[in-house]
Amino acid sequence: MRGIKKKRNVVSPPVIIAGSFLFLIMIGTLCLKLPFATTTYISWTDALFVATSATTVTGLSVFDPGTTLTLFGEIVLMILIQCGGIGLMTFAVAILIILKKKIGLQNRIYMQESFNQESIGGIIKLVKLILSFVLSVQLFTIIILTLHWIPIFGFKDALYLSVFHVISAFNNAGFSLFPDNLIGFANDPIVNIVLSALFILGGLGFTVLYDIHQKKSFKEWSLHTKMMIVGTIIINVVAVVIVFLLEYDNPATIGNMLLYEKVMVSYFQGVSPRTAGFNTINYGDMKDPTILFTMVLMFIGAGSASTASGIKLTTFMVIILATIAFLRQRSEPELFGRSIRIDIVIRSLAIATIGLFIVFSFMFMLTITEKIPFLPLAFEVVSAFGTVGLSMGITAQLSDIGELLLCMVMFVGRIGPLTLFFLLMKPKKIHYRYPYDQVFTG
Repeated sequence: MRGIKKKRNVVSPPVIIAGSFLFLIMIGTLCLKLPFATTTYISWTDALFVATSATTVTGLSVFDPGTTLTLFGEIVLMILIQCGGIGLMTFAVAILIILKKKIGLQNRIYMQESFNQESIGGIIKLVKLILSFVLSVQLFTIIILTLHWIPIFGFKDALYLSVFHVISAFNNAGFSLFPDNLIGFANDPIVNIVLSALFILGGLGFTVLYDIHQKKSFKEWSLHTKMMIVGTIIINVVAVVIVFLLEYDNPATIGNMLLYEKVMVSYFQGVSPRTAGFNTINYGDMKDPTILFTMVLMFIGAGSASTASGIKLTTFMVIILATIAFLRQRSEPELFGRSIRIDIVIRSLAIATIGLFIVFSFMFMLTITEKIPFLPLAFEVVSAFGTVGLSMGITAQLSDIGELLLCMVMFVGRIGPLTLFFLLMKPKKIHYRYPYDQVFTG
């Protein structure tokens, strides 16, 4: 009827977020399949796999990027990593800011969802800070790596290699142009420190970096920021010590190295699994306990609203704190003089449960489709879910079906288990409650 406006259908933020990643993956696949993108023929499945891996900042690859991709193909890979890590919506808003266009309410809501913010207030300021921080950090580390690599590769190659590896490291992608990833630099302190600093920073989460920028005192930081900083330090120290102890006498990894070399390699491989996926030793040569421990780290992941995935460190910490609260007969978890709401605890349990269901479901399917030993296959699935990119060397052995299944795992891992749930389901708020009854557990 005249005078009555039709209700406008607004696309939900989870759909926009998932759609932006799918769009990047499709564009990336088409670009990588162009004849001048590769030095040799690659199938559509291989192009899709690598485009998905780059967009979801995973780092798994069915071919060696340094020898298979041309300069054009490598640049496509870098663009996919940068856009996938920071988010296509962030770049879209950045373009609007540069063009001095008005940023509407809907775009602000999408950004709010992307960065897990409680309100849209200050979201544009956050985007500006993120972009300036990303560019500043990347430029600074590119200069350091270039100067370090000039004596080895010459200025031109050193600059290009630095740009590629800095983008890959900051976005927690783990892609490398070297055939052996970073094994050749296992004892290089500059490469180890610079790249690890980048992926640790990228894994903290942009909201944490913003909070630290706005509030200089630890007391002023939000509980989330405190948990991320303290949790990252603790889990990294524990990981380094465990890798060092488990691999100390393994001649295939660090057993024959000098003590300072063992410490350096253990440090890099202790902090890498939750985020980046770079490796300075061959994971296929590691002991089974180290592999299992690495899988746990990959499943946990890094920070919310970061360039990394997994169930997220704060999710893991909330579950641990909730367990401690139960054992101490407390009604709510507590940390740093603050209580954590029960709905956050339930959300954390839901994320972990859905994550475990996804991982085991795809493990089950891949054990049917692939003729590969279980442990390397399980490692690959967890690596894909955490968008880490570490592998025991079986990626190139996957069938086309196996590649497609891992593409799905990487995609789900990047958008997050809950986003997937909200895409598939339409949850409704209820305004009633059934009476309680007894259920025996434990």
